[in-house]
Amino acid sequence: MQTPEPQQRERVPEVPAPGAATEVDGLPDTKSLAEVPSPVEVRVHADPALIPSVRAVAADLAARADFDLDAVSDLRMAVDEACSALVPLSAPGGQLRCGFTVVDGRIAVVARVPVDAPTTLRQDTFGWRVLDTLTDAAEVLDGDPEWLGIRLLKDRTTA
Repeated sequence: MQTPEPQQRERVPEVPAPGAATEVDGLPDTKSLAEVPSPVEVRVHADPALIPSVRAVAADLAARADFDLDAVSDLRMAVDEACSALVPLSAPGGQLRCGFTVVDGRIAVVARVPVDAPTTLRQDTFGWRVLDTLTDAAEVLDGDPEWLGIRLLKDRTTA
């Protein structure tokens, strides 16, 4: 029996996770960051030494989606910065979860970590300025008291 090529396989519609309520920019928006629906998700221990693995996945997905080299590099750096901002705030023993969704020439990234207490990220730092410059949109996701996240959007067609 021959295995069909990936593009020939039947696509199963994505089932929204519990808590998926609305869409933002055509991508699922959720109230709970514990489970965010995404076709590709990387889960690693919230350790700075593991961030390069997540960064590599982001770059690979952007390259496969025909982003130019500058956009691939921008996304890689933005994912690195987002993860680097979140990891120190993670609850002890927590996982860094990074979900990637590619839709119509746009990559959405939702990076998140569990937190011990409700917290937020400052958006008046140099690191946040880097995120804002390298992506088309960056926002803190702090509506869930048990999770803290960052959503990034990068469009293939913008420079």
